[in-house]
Amino acid sequence: MSPARRNDLVMVAAGVFVVLVDQLSKHWITSYFTSGAPKGPISLLGPYLQLIYDQNTGVAFSLLEGQTVLFLFIALAITVVGYLYWRLRDTGSLLLKLTFGLILGGALGNLIDRFSHQYVVDFIHFQIPGHFDFAIFNLADSAICIGVVLLAVLLWRADSVGHQLAPAVNADDASTSAPNVDGSAPASQRKAPTR
Repeated sequence: MSPARRNDLVMVAAGVFVVLVDQLSKHWITSYFTSGAPKGPISLLGPYLQLIYDQNTGVAFSLLEGQTVLFLFIALAITVVGYLYWRLRDTGSLLLKLTFGLILGGALGNLIDRFSHQYVVDFIHFQIPGHFDFAIFNLADSAICIGVVLLAVLLWRADSVGHQLAPAVNADDASTSAPNVDGSAPASQRKAPTR
């Protein structure tokens, strides 16, 4: 099996892992908060980090909530990631394939919710009381964000390295093909003497 195909297996495994952990966490949160008497938030880090049940009809972090354009947004994001994967399927590194797995796994986890409930279960709430209140999110959102940030960094680094290497390669080519100062051919182009 080629390294590229092994990296693909890692990508699929990462995506499946994200979907499983995401769906299990949502199932536990839903069961806990919707059964029996109403329950308050579960504090993980005082008032700063809490678990709380929320039904999100938008995309990640409640963006575009209640708007049908969100399906176009999701489809466009998946198309872009699919295109990048296809373009880099034989040359992408293990870390690059892992980012694809995180993004696609997170997207699939939220799509499962959307098609089965018409909403996404969110439950992680971060805030600094009186100063900052972040939108409630879930593990799939986290996987997507980590994957997107890693993908952007990897593509930026690859682009930077490509621009730095291009002039060096051209300079080397020029030095091996340009004639010497005295007009004779460079050593790389001289024929070996024949007897």
